[in-house]
Amino acid sequence: MSLTNRILIAMVAGILLGSLFSLLLKTGALPAGLHGLLAGSVEQGGLFDAIGNMFVASLKMLVVPLVLVSLICGASSLGDSARMGPIAVKTLGLYLATTALAITIALLFALLIGPGSGIDLVTTVSYTATPPPPLADVLVDIIPSNPVQAMAEGKMLQIIVFALLVGYAISHAGEGGRRIASFFRDMETVVMKMVEILMLVAPYGVFALLVKLFSTEGLGAIADLAGYFFTVLAVLLFHGLVVYGILFRLMARLSPRQLFSKMRPVWAFAFSTASSGATLPVTLNTVERRLGVHNSVAGFTIPLGATINMDGTAIMQGVATVFIAQVYGIDLTVTALMTVILTATLASIGTAAVPGVGLITLTLVLEQAGLPVEGIALILGVDRLLDMVRTAVNVTGDAVVTLIVAKSEGQFEEAVFNQTGRHQAAQDLVSDDAPNF
Repeated sequence: MSLTNRILIAMVAGILLGSLFSLLLKTGALPAGLHGLLAGSVEQGGLFDAIGNMFVASLKMLVVPLVLVSLICGASSLGDSARMGPIAVKTLGLYLATTALAITIALLFALLIGPGSGIDLVTTVSYTATPPPPLADVLVDIIPSNPVQAMAEGKMLQIIVFALLVGYAISHAGEGGRRIASFFRDMETVVMKMVEILMLVAPYGVFALLVKLFSTEGLGAIADLAGYFFTVLAVLLFHGLVVYGILFRLMARLSPRQLFSKMRPVWAFAFSTASSGATLPVTLNTVERRLGVHNSVAGFTIPLGATINMDGTAIMQGVATVFIAQVYGIDLTVTALMTVILTATLASIGTAAVPGVGLITLTLVLEQAGLPVEGIALILGVDRLLDMVRTAVNVTGDAVVTLIVAKSEGQFEEAVFNQTGRHQAAQDLVSDDAPNF
């Protein structure tokens, strides 16, 4: 059985078992102590949470070395080329344009559907807003004063800037630079092999993560906020499949169906971890080995996308803004709506690719629109479930933009993209010579 199918089976099994644990706990058939040992948090000794956290930690372990070596290899190969600047401009332009389009669509859907109209929600949950940093601080923080510290703390924008500078310097350092470039290419091969090995245990990690999540949240949380939940879900699916599909067909002139079929393993990881950062090794591996993008482009666009491309998060913020305004009976003016679009687009830059960060940037959006920040407490119950779906949308956007840029720059192997069946060696994200555990 292919790895993709095993991951999908693990997802379904994890959701079902987690929901069963939640139901048994509510009916009293499962003692609270036993539930804590099985599906509780790590602090409670929860078995599945421990396994899931170990898996996510192993993914995050590879993020910094993978981003560093991939960007250095990509920048060093493009350093002597005049195309490095245009590639960066195209990538940033597409990321910002798709984010602005995503939140615009979200606002239109939410205004048409009206998920918060006639709803009088009372919540006992409190939410303490974390003040977002000023834009000037974000811009200053992009430049690392200590690259080693930036790597230790996982500050992706700083790592990207440092890696691009190193790669560019390598390409202009003569014979010494060529020797160092060869070392980093070998390092990239080693790190990608580590990713392949980790994929062998992926189904077990995915299963454990979903058991823990659904045993805690349950499916009942959706009923209380059905209008909001299904509006966000509908916009996410529309943007992820229809908008990206049309954009991909028009700009790359390739088959969206082929793209989506090869993105399934990445979606599974994104859905399970709810983190673009944790999914980054899988996204990069898939884009290069299954979709045919050269590392010189993918090594730059994928890490950058995991950091600044937050279309799924922008969609949540758009629907949530309208929902909270309707619940509180506040009319949104055209100026307020335009402010939401601009703020959410800019807030995506520098947003950490970790679970739940969308709530922090939503604070900024609500403040700029003149809406009560405490309204965030209304949507906390289902945000984790939606966070999983919007992360899948985010990584899809990363892949789409990468392929469009690579195709326009001639850094793309269409034969690899069109490969199917057993000849697609990376179908399971494991090469033929990978260890068979």
